[in-house]
Amino acid sequence: MDKALQTMIANMPEKTGKSLEEWKVVLKEKSFAKHSEGVKYLKTEHQVTHGFANTIVTLSKEENSSSEDLITLQYKGKEGLLPLYSELIKYIKTLGTDVVITPKKGSVSIIRKKQFVLIKPATKTRIDLGFKLKDKEIVGRLENSGPFGTMCTHRVKLSTLVEVDEELKKWIKEAYEKSV
Repeated sequence: MDKALQTMIANMPEKTGKSLEEWKVVLKEKSFAKHSEGVKYLKTEHQVTHGFANTIVTLSKEENSSSEDLITLQYKGKEGLLPLYSELIKYIKTLGTDVVITPKKGSVSIIRKKQFVLIKPATKTRIDLGFKLKDKEIVGRLENSGPFGTMCTHRVKLSTLVEVDEELKKWIKEAYEKSV
């Protein structure tokens, strides 16, 4: 666990009125289907700020099913894509301490204040990387969002490590910077 997250958890009782463990109990009683529903509930019903609400919901989910388990299930039969996934995560972690990596059943959301990248193993040989890049031209390998719909504005299809190049990193960084 990184230092910023540890500090946030330590400050939680003072800033929100409850410890992380107490918030987990509150969320368990409600059991929300979607991440955003839990965040909205904490913000509206308990006046928790977005950053704390997002952290509480994320850490509550991680307890129910570990991140590693979700990643393992996503890449079952697609293990050849794991080095590509790892390379993406390695770069994304360099963007800032405010990045939250949230594995779900079929994809991994990369969140700052809001989701800015989505990583999804699309086939046995391809990862689809979705971006939130409003007002960015669709050109070359930066395609329209395709199956991501409104969750993303653009998509890049990746099959090899070579494709995690400076151009791709520039788009990821741009999406990160716009997600404030």
